[in-house]
Amino acid sequence: MTTEHSRRNFLRGQFSQTEVSRMHPPGAQPDVAQLCTQCGACVDACPEAILIPQDASAPIVDFSRGACTFCNACAEACDTGALVPAEPPHWPWRATIAAHCFSLTGITCRACEDACAPRAIRFRLMTGGRAAPMLDSDLCTGCGACVSSCPAAAIRFEVPSDAEEEVA
Repeated sequence: MTTEHSRRNFLRGQFSQTEVSRMHPPGAQPDVAQLCTQCGACVDACPEAILIPQDASAPIVDFSRGACTFCNACAEACDTGALVPAEPPHWPWRATIAAHCFSLTGITCRACEDACAPRAIRFRLMTGGRAAPMLDSDLCTGCGACVSSCPAAAIRFEVPSDAEEEVA
C-alpha cells in the first residue's frame, strides 16, 4: 500500500513505507523486484483493479480500491516468474486494527465486521455500551475487504513474525 506525504496522512499515522513492507500481489516471489519488468500485465489482468504500478519495482496492492479475491489472474498473466500462481496463493499479510479505530474511541462503527466474509473481525461488548474490535488472525485471509469499508482508515496489514519465519 502506498502512502502520500500529507498532513492528513501524518495525523492518521500513515507514513511512507519501505520496499521491504510493500505489499506485492499474491504469488510474489522473494525476488519480485528483480524479476518484474514493469510490463503491467498483472495490473491489467486484475479483475478487482487493486494493483498499482510502481516505478522501478513490482506493482503493489492498494486495498483502498477493493478486496483481493485471490483469483490468481495477476500471477497467470505474469510471464517473468515474478508472480507464480498457486492454490491457495502464498499470502502472509494479516490485518491489524489501530488505536484510532472509531469503536475504540467511543464512536459506534462496525463497518469492518460487516465487510469481513470469514468473520475474522468481531466486536466484543464492553461497559458503557461500547464495543471493541477483536481480530482473529487465524481466520483473517488478508483479502483487504475491511480496509475500504473503514471510515477511520484504522486497518493496516503486516506480516506476522511467525509467517516471516516460515518464508525464511
